[in-house]
Amino acid sequence: MTASPLAPAWLVHPDDANALAPAVWPASASRTADGAVEIAGVSLTSLAAEFGTPLYVVDEDELRARARAVRDAFRTAFADTDVAVYYAGKAFLCTTVARWVVEEGLRIDVASEGELAVALAAGVNPALLGHHGNNKGLAEIDRSVGVGVGAIVLDSVVEIDRVADAAERHGRVQAVRLRINSGVHASTHEYLATAREDQKFGIPLADAPAAVAAIRARPSLRFLGLHSHIGSQIFESSGFAEAARRLLELHAELRAGGEVPELNLGGGFGIAYTSADEVTPLGEIAAGIARAVTSECDRLGIPVPTVAIEPGRVVVGPSTVTVYEVGTTKDVLVEGEHVRRYVSVDGGMSDNVRPALYGADYTVRMANRVSDADPALVRVVGKHCESGDVVIRADYLPGDVTPGDLLAVPATGAYCWSLASNYNYLGRPAVVAVKDGAARVIVRRETEDDLLRRDAGVTR
Repeated sequence: MTASPLAPAWLVHPDDANALAPAVWPASASRTADGAVEIAGVSLTSLAAEFGTPLYVVDEDELRARARAVRDAFRTAFADTDVAVYYAGKAFLCTTVARWVVEEGLRIDVASEGELAVALAAGVNPALLGHHGNNKGLAEIDRSVGVGVGAIVLDSVVEIDRVADAAERHGRVQAVRLRINSGVHASTHEYLATAREDQKFGIPLADAPAAVAAIRARPSLRFLGLHSHIGSQIFESSGFAEAARRLLELHAELRAGGEVPELNLGGGFGIAYTSADEVTPLGEIAAGIARAVTSECDRLGIPVPTVAIEPGRVVVGPSTVTVYEVGTTKDVLVEGEHVRRYVSVDGGMSDNVRPALYGADYTVRMANRVSDADPALVRVVGKHCESGDVVIRADYLPGDVTPGDLLAVPATGAYCWSLASNYNYLGRPAVVAVKDGAARVIVRRETEDDLLRRDAGVTR
């Protein structure tokens, strides 16, 4: 059969609609003898039967291996200086995952008091935490300083005095970074580009010298260096290299007034959500950034500072698969002649809002069986009262997909559970970790009692 005329240009009609593309799925993903998808030796069919659906399934070994890969790539690229790699707590955070990434040599970024609380509950040394945010509350800052967070990223001039005052109250000298809006336009979705001039993060390069002077004027603060973040889901190193050049010019100027021990270049490296995504190997990205930093430092006649990196979704994103059960299917005639099959599942935008928020594309496969039926173009949709409640805008599944089948969507580890909601009063799904043929719950499913517990009008 040929591709559907309704399919987007990037979507290739598959020879086998059961195949699992290696670039998109965890390395341990395969099919059992009966056709079920398994992750880390555990079939998704058995997990759905035991834990219900929707269900997030995270491969512990995959996540750990990816954490090590980022760590090793940047340590190799920056062999002559120290490198600190920060896991993005906002992508997905629970106490178990916090422990995993720290055990693999990473630090953790937190962007709220709640994320800070999770990291502390996991037993993470506060010195390994970096605290982000464009509007940190006074109580949030006080708590962060009080517990001894390793670095606070100052996002505005207003925060200088707020953090300094908190540090004085606690009798501490708080290490801080200053977030700079470099003006580098990353090649990514508009909502994911975070260094353009007209947006909420950071301060302009031109305002930085005065801000650093204000930081240095407060004895309770220690200036670590500049911080940049140009966006996320980025596939090449040129944007990072340009941001590094711009920041290092300022870095060199600031050295005249005191120490500037480090440079934080952010991250946000891209992952494959579909077979159309061409991911640049981490080693190439790290090497490209390192060449730019080293070359610019040589030109400026300054030593290469300690480099901090925030890789983002690349650690957790590909480690996780979401499992759904099909409830209904219907064929819809489009433009009077072309058929699109709508496949409704028992989750949707409450467990993955990224397609609705960013127009993000994902891959889908049947998880409970294989089929030799001809591939059919499908749109996988959720059960919410929104026409925009789409999980998969376009992919091919075997044409005999039917109610009761299980579907699996890979690469859902980042910004799915963390953006999940209770829309239509659905409980948020459980998160199950798999390793060596065994499974365990690391975040339990929300129950009806959980949903009602905060309602002050409940009388029972």
